[in-house]
Amino acid sequence: MAGLTGRVSGLDGVYYYFYRWQQTGLWARLNTMLNALDRLHDGREALPSLVCVDSQSVKLAPRIFEHRGLDGGKHVNGRKRQILTDAGGRIWAAHVHAANGHDSRGALGLLPHRPWWAARVQSVLTDAAYRGRFAHHLHGLGLQHQVASRPPTQRGFVPVAKRWVVERTFAWLACFRRLAVDYEYTPASHTCWLLLANITMCLNRLT
Repeated sequence: MAGLTGRVSGLDGVYYYFYRWQQTGLWARLNTMLNALDRLHDGREALPSLVCVDSQSVKLAPRIFEHRGLDGGKHVNGRKRQILTDAGGRIWAAHVHAANGHDSRGALGLLPHRPWWAARVQSVLTDAAYRGRFAHHLHGLGLQHQVASRPPTQRGFVPVAKRWVVERTFAWLACFRRLAVDYEYTPASHTCWLLLANITMCLNRLT
């Protein structure tokens, strides 16, 4: 590979740059800029004013025990991925943790502070599971928390307000074989693969 030093070559070089760009936040910056370009291409403002949050539990590959847990409700032994999307389903932030972690607590990793791309954001749409710590955290950031859940009398998939776009994004992610199961030893690496999937989808639309 051109440009690699004598310390890294071939697959070792690929991992070296993957990890290095993960540590420096380059993947996240690329993701943010492509989201903005994709929104402009779609005739929208570059930055969102409304975002949606939801989680999905995914199986963890065998022989990986770090940050593993059992989601009793979904009967999934593995990890939970939290994503924050705009109204078009683009992923602006992602966080991965053990599947037995509560949504409201785990989502704190999505917005530990208010980033520059959230300057226009006014409201965060979630289901009822995000009441409590996450809702209080959003209020501390100057953001409104809106709860949108399906009626308790209805079963199966029910489109709920604008929050259904998060479910559609999870469906898109299922098309990426690397994300069908969590194969990563660290949650941070799986988070990068979520951003890479979103980057791929943005590039496909832009080109």
